[in-house]
Amino acid sequence: MSDVQENCLRIRARIQEAAARSGRDPASIKLIAVTKTVRPETIRQAAECGIRDVGENRLQEALPKIEMLAELGLSWHFIGHLQTNKAKKAVEHFAWIQSLDRPELAEKLNQAASKKFPVLIEVKLHEEPNKSGVDQIELSSFVEQFPNYNNLQLRGLMAIPPFFDNTEDVRPYFRKLHDLAGELALPELSMGMSHDFEVAIEEGATMVRIGSALFGERP
Repeated sequence: MSDVQENCLRIRARIQEAAARSGRDPASIKLIAVTKTVRPETIRQAAECGIRDVGENRLQEALPKIEMLAELGLSWHFIGHLQTNKAKKAVEHFAWIQSLDRPELAEKLNQAASKKFPVLIEVKLHEEPNKSGVDQIELSSFVEQFPNYNNLQLRGLMAIPPFFDNTEDVRPYFRKLHDLAGELALPELSMGMSHDFEVAIEEGATMVRIGSALFGERP
């Protein structure tokens, strides 16, 4: 068994334990393997351990991997900042866009999609320079525009809160995103990464995006 497969088993056990603590079904939590800088052969090892969902945040890096691993039938999630001029390629090659952060991008994705395409709105939960996301005060008005995007299916919210050494410090951010999704009646919550995904699960995450805990630290 490879290191990746051993890591995968450990992560799934931790997901089950976090779900049990919060009275949730672990099957309701989707593990998304974040594969930035990860080689296709290593992604294949994760797939052999049952990983079906993969997250990439750079289109140029992702497209060759998607082509090389096409026979695995993986579901690819775009999780990075997406330029409007790359919306068409993203829709053609990905199953989800998790980082929708502005109406201009929604319009381009809607034009590119030929059927209901699932998206998540990325929400900015804190003021940090150069961070993408819709401001909380603008979220409701953005959601209200979705009837105009007939080819987009708004499924939920995504966020990248600040990093804290003490993962309890991030809990209020996850709780806030959970509350926002509840107010908007959106079912999916993509939140939590390698260092804090258990807290995110306790606060209602339905998707956790895990890279280094699965594949090791990036070089």
